[in-house]
Amino acid sequence: MEFAQLLGLLVHARVSYLHLHRSQSVPVVLFLLQATCVSPPATLPRVAEQWAAARARAHAIACEKLAPNIPGFAIAVAVNGLLVWSEAFGYADLEAKRRTTPATQFRIGSVSKPLDAVAQLYESGRLDLDTPVQRYVPSFPDKGAPITTRELGGHLGGIRHYKGDEFTLNQRFPTVTAGLAVFQNDPLIAPPGTRFSYSSYGFNLIGAAVEGASGEQFLVYMSRHVFKPLGMTSTAPDKNDSLIPNRTRFYDRTEAGQFVPSPTVDNSYKWAGGGFLSTAEDLVRFGSAHLQPGYLKAATLELLFTPQHTTSGEATPYGIGWFLTTDTLGHRTAYHGGGSVGGTTMFGIDRDSRVVIALVTNVTDARLNAGQEIRLVFDSSASQRAKR
Repeated sequence: MEFAQLLGLLVHARVSYLHLHRSQSVPVVLFLLQATCVSPPATLPRVAEQWAAARARAHAIACEKLAPNIPGFAIAVAVNGLLVWSEAFGYADLEAKRRTTPATQFRIGSVSKPLDAVAQLYESGRLDLDTPVQRYVPSFPDKGAPITTRELGGHLGGIRHYKGDEFTLNQRFPTVTAGLAVFQNDPLIAPPGTRFSYSSYGFNLIGAAVEGASGEQFLVYMSRHVFKPLGMTSTAPDKNDSLIPNRTRFYDRTEAGQFVPSPTVDNSYKWAGGGFLSTAEDLVRFGSAHLQPGYLKAATLELLFTPQHTTSGEATPYGIGWFLTTDTLGHRTAYHGGGSVGGTTMFGIDRDSRVVIALVTNVTDARLNAGQEIRLVFDSSASQRAKR
């Protein structure tokens, strides 16, 4: 399953939302976006000019295929843990003509899933992946069959995904466990372990398990033990009641190709499943920490990056928190897409070329196929250098 296929899967539950909300606000003009691609790509003085050709090619792809269709976006690429390209395009606020910068914070949607701290707690022995989740979340109703954190982390728990207008909830939930009320009393869609079925709600339940295993609130744990140690200073929950100066405005695109402000939503019911803000640079920091042991042990990395199987032995495209594939270069790739109201994100790690890419945007359901082209530009360049 490639990035484009994944984004299609993530978008499926949001079709009705788009038809309902696309025409509710005053449209803004598109020509403003073209101004960002007049100048040549930004340079990073600390990076050798060996990457200049790849940066120039990537910049051209972004200008040709992304800039005309997205109000604002940012891209970052790292190789072997070194940031080799970071650039922002377009506008964080079209109405105010406020430009996007590498520090602009975007909704990353389901890219929140790989961030969740399950692997850390597993390493420390505080979370057993194969114990029923009620050990850590005793308030979660019994479903007649045990559901484990391992199954939840691989979309094998039988928990449903969004339905109706849940994707556009604008209701404040004071705690992670309170947010489980959206789905916890519904029946399973399949016995645990028997069927791969993508579920953001399964990861919401993981967020509650992190709290139970760690003894800390989920957001506090993530800040202290994931974001701060990795230098992810711009990654935070998308709280409506907080002043976040670098947060972008959020947009939908109408069928006529005009951008309109997205409706207001409250993501407090799904921090773990899709509720964080981040930057492209923060995401490549996180991805680069998964290229070698350090942040996590080697065995834990293999656990995350090994496809799970159903009880019948059928392989799934998912490990724990990551989609997994072999790309057109034959490289092992771990990746995730993220769709939000007013945001679409692409994030991936090439475990062989050691290229990490993040592309974050401020529009619903953006087509990010060009991001895959950009990744392959750097993958090819990195692979050629490795052979020298």
